[in-house]
Amino acid sequence: MVERVVAALEGAQRVLFVTGAGLSADSGLPTYRGVGGMYAEADPPEGMTIEEVLSGPTFQRDPALTWRYIRQIEEACRGAEPNVGHRVIAALQARYEVVVLTQNVDGLHHRAGSTTIIAIHGDIHDLACTRCRYRQRVLDYAHLPPLPRCPDCDAVVRPCVVLFEELLPPTAVEALEHELTTGFDVVFSVGTQAAFPYIALPTQVTHAAGRPTVEIDLGETGITPWASVRWRDRAAHALEQLADALQIEL
Repeated sequence: MVERVVAALEGAQRVLFVTGAGLSADSGLPTYRGVGGMYAEADPPEGMTIEEVLSGPTFQRDPALTWRYIRQIEEACRGAEPNVGHRVIAALQARYEVVVLTQNVDGLHHRAGSTTIIAIHGDIHDLACTRCRYRQRVLDYAHLPPLPRCPDCDAVVRPCVVLFEELLPPTAVEALEHELTTGFDVVFSVGTQAAFPYIALPTQVTHAAGRPTVEIDLGETGITPWASVRWRDRAAHALEQLADALQIEL
């Protein structure tokens, strides 16, 4: 399988990696339901689904409740390190023009050294005031009060992540549209079910243009029909094999 992927990359210049929870799973992060992942088999005890708790309307009505579960997401991410898959994607920048489109909010691509990242659902480490222009990047939430407030105007602060029933960040959407207009020689879909149309779109567009598309996942996903190479393996293990085949030093 790795030989087919190496052949697909021959002569390539621009490469897109679309990544999801399956990549961060190899850093020890669970692939749960929710923003960045919570509650695979059970909902919160408040009588609401996790999607309701982690929604824009609930945050507007009861920000302390939403913050309670956002903190649990951050705690699940805390201490996680980029795995070999993240590092391979970053190392490939030395050979290709690499763009990363990620649904993950854990910031691990950034920490691994990738430079062109479209974090379409945001980053849990970025905080912003809901009223003024105050912004802050934090390593973790350990020092934050239960309901953080802006030091400038005392309004509620929130993580810069997309909650359910909220629109995607306009800057991220514009960046994705720009990259798709420019086009890619190869698109990788790594560890994602591609349930959202904007996550499946790059693979579909590139496949329609007759260019290679590679799916790395343990099973079939929403974009499997548009993948010209279907690599059934854990994300980190497959990418490590690719780095070895390409003689990429990590």
